[in-house]
Amino acid sequence: MDKKSLTKQICLDNCSPKHEGGQSLVELAITLTVILILLAGIVDLGRAFFAYMALRDSAQEAALFGSIDPTDTIGMSNRALAVLANRVDTSNVTITPVVSGSSCGNGSNSITVTVLYSNFAITMPFLGTLVGTQSFDISTNITDTILSPPCP
Repeated sequence: MDKKSLTKQICLDNCSPKHEGGQSLVELAITLTVILILLAGIVDLGRAFFAYMALRDSAQEAALFGSIDPTDTIGMSNRALAVLANRVDTSNVTITPVVSGSSCGNGSNSITVTVLYSNFAITMPFLGTLVGTQSFDISTNITDTILSPPCP
């Protein structure tokens, strides 16, 4: 085997053409950017879903409290905030209980509790640029039947 054929054999195994030297780096940069944007979106979507579920739980708890005592709006708000205490930042939370009909339990009157989390922040700045805003509002309403006190 001569020297020229030996060089060709070695080069076929571990040589790449000079014009493809940075191709892998460019592919990695483009792919990594797309993957990180998707990951950031998944993380922020998960946080928003967690906050929505916490708001929903607190609204259900406040509506249950209000179905027993529909005149105690402060107690309903405190009950909702107690459920949210360690889950979300309660400084941006607004709780609005509304009684439909009279505040007595005849089975046809209801109470609706709305919980609003204003300015839920998106943590990834680049994702906020794509969406168009760096924060948005999350809201939920729960309606429950007033059970007590009975109508006179």
